[in-house]
Formats: sequence, structure tokens, C-alpha cells
Amino acid sequence: MQAGEFVRVMPPDAGWEHLNFAARRMLQGEGWRQATGPHEYGLVILGGVCSVESSHGHWKMGRRPDVFHGMPYALYLPCDTQFTLTALTDCEVACGWCRSEGTHSPVLVTPARVTIEIRGGGNATRQINSLIPPGFDCHRLVAVEVYTPSGNWSSYPPHKHDEHRTAPDRTLLEADLEEIYFYKFDRPEGYAIQRVYTKDGRLDETLVAHNHDVVLVPEGYHPVVSAHGYTTYYLNFLAGSAQSLANSDDPDYAWIKGTWLTKDPRVPVVTMEMEK
Repeated sequence: MQAGEFVRVMPPDAGWEHLNFAARRMLQGEGWRQATGPHEYGLVILGGVCSVESSHGHWKMGRRPDVFHGMPYALYLPCDTQFTLTALTDCEVACGWCRSEGTHSPVLVTPARVTIEIRGGGNATRQINSLIPPGFDCHRLVAVEVYTPSGNWSSYPPHKHDEHRTAPDRTLLEADLEEIYFYKFDRPEGYAIQRVYTKDGRLDETLVAHNHDVVLVPEGYHPVVSAHGYTTYYLNFLAGSAQSLANSDDPDYAWIKGTWLTKDPRVPVVTMEMEK
């Protein structure tokens, strides 16, 4: 792949309000200068090593050659930050950003800081790496990585987060979130299938996602299945009514959780052992 930005999603393109996303390939020695302005940024190193010099600090980040051979490094940058990212090796960088309010500090997310969760069960087992999880000191942004082994289902049972709902005690039951799925596969010909649908049928699309494809989820339920023979990776950025992942399952399929007696031994796909 040639150097430069190869994916960009902006709110006017997506038809939503908050979330932006881009991914770029950088050659060793290349620099990328940017100002966050009124936005908060989440940078995720997909592969390679880079340094970041900014008006709020300096960091070196990255180690894994690609997303299938190591744990992630990420960097949260608040609004009104000028930064230059320099590729110390050939690298790939993904970036999600949205408008921000309040005072927040930059944070380097190292592999040791990343929480690994094994979610689901049976052939719906997957690994979630939390990069900018709920409770992170930021305004809206959330980011996770998800690994789904060959033939497994992910984001399952189908769930949605397109209404802001609270309980009488003000506990958040569901947030209204825009979401991006950015895909990679352990072999270049790999693919996944993703359905995005609403219960009333206004939206009902089934999509084939290939390497470096982006799927936009403005609303509705959105399950994924990984093609047999391929491990699926996707990077999720979310932003919306709360810095949260509160969601609700499709009631037609929620019963499936009661059948998950065992986890798939193929997960976790990446671990801290790879960092030694």
C-alpha cells in the first residue's frame, strides 16, 4: 500500500453529528503535523513505531508489526493540542476524533494499561482490548479493538445503542452512539459479514467487509461473523450522548447468552506474552 491517508470518514459523509475517523500509512522518517482544535483525538498504532511531539508532551509508541502480533499502543490528545507524529519505522496509524468540552489531559495508553476482556461464549467468543473505555478522562470518545476467530460471531447477540435511556435512579441503560468498524484480517483475502438493521425495517443492510473497509453504524443492531479460515480484527471508535458503551440486546436473540457454557480456547488472540 502506498503512503498517505487511505480512509477518511467525516460527519457530513456519514450523516451523523460527532464522529470522525481516518487511517494512514506512513513510511519511515515521514512526519504528520496536525492540530486538534476543538476536538479530542484518539491515535491507535496499528503497526510499527512512531514518536509524537506535541504542545502537551512527547511520547514514543508502538511495537507490534501489525495488529495480529502484539498488544496496542494508543494516545489520547485533548483539544487545542498541536502535534507532529514521526514514523520511526514504516507504520499504520488510525485516528478517531470528535468535538470536546471540559479540561482533559493527554494519556499514553501502553499495552500494560489495556484491559483484555473475553466476551461471549462458544462460537460467539471474541476478545476486546479496551483503549479508551468508559470512565476514561475524556469527553465523548470511546475506542476498543476486537478480535473474532475463524467462523465466530461477534457483537452478538445483536445489540444497539441508538437511544439515550436512563432508569428512574438515573442509571444509564443505553447511550445514543455513532460507531465505526475499521476492519483488518490475518490474510489479505479474508472477509467478514456484518448486518445493520432496525426492528422496524427502516434500515436492513448486510455488508461484506474486506481488509481496510469501514462500516458505519448510525443506529440499529449490528452483528458480525468472521469468515471461516480467517481471524477478523476491527477497531471501534464511538461517540455520542455519553462516554459509555451502554447498549441493549435484540430481545429476539438475548436468550442465546444462556447457552454459552464454555469459551473458545483460540482467544485471546493477542496477549501481553507477545510484548516480552
